[in-house]
Amino acid sequence: MKKILSLLLLSVLIISCKTAENKESKTSASTSGTSQDDLNFYFKATGNEPFWGVKIGNDQIVFTSLITGKESITFPAVDAIRAMDANVKMYKSSNETASILITIQQLDCQDSMSGAISPYSVKVEIKNNAELEFQKLSGCGKYITDYRLHDIWVLEELNGYKVFAADFQKEFPRIEINSTENRFSGYGGCNAVSGQFFYEKDILRFTKVLSTLMACPQGNKEGEFTKALQSVTTYSIENNRLTLSNPSAKLLVFRKVD
Repeated sequence: MKKILSLLLLSVLIISCKTAENKESKTSASTSGTSQDDLNFYFKATGNEPFWGVKIGNDQIVFTSLITGKESITFPAVDAIRAMDANVKMYKSSNETASILITIQQLDCQDSMSGAISPYSVKVEIKNNAELEFQKLSGCGKYITDYRLHDIWVLEELNGYKVFAADFQKEFPRIEINSTENRFSGYGGCNAVSGQFFYEKDILRFTKVLSTLMACPQGNKEGEFTKALQSVTTYSIENNRLTLSNPSAKLLVFRKVD
């Protein structure tokens, strides 16, 4: 009897933990303005006349529309084919019933109905295997910024070395990232800092970095910090740590704080 009660108690604890983890994940996504469905995708686009949409993820590509026979089609995920001289990517995929070619170009695009501006122009060519020609569609799209970036991060390492309070004016540098607006703000170790960031799949670059102009004491590493921040091209998140790097080196490591 005691064994049965112990097993029941263990089952309740496991279910409670999983429920708490799911709630935490949904709360983080909600805070950053990302829907639960969007967590599976890194790019989405829509178009009008006829209405259509496409989402690209690591596991699948999903096309939906009001076109008869093409209401909802799922394709296997594929790697992008990149242009050499411009920010243009192509995704070519097929399944048992249809084929699709998606071209994404970094070019401001205005929605023909709402007037909203998106940073990418998108062209889709799609056909069922029984059709002779591709149907061509145009629209606008954007990358869905990783919701895990949406937080406050305090610096732990700079250019491969652990940082100490003595390296800065008052406290450790920190950045607060807003993944909904692709902006950040914070403290550089002497001055307030702020700016924007550019995000695509596996790419993160901090741009338009600004800081206040208070003179920093000798030995303060704020200049080294802001230079490293502007040299970032990619990132990883693991164990509540945000690591910012470029092809040459690991530049910055931050710890997540609440």
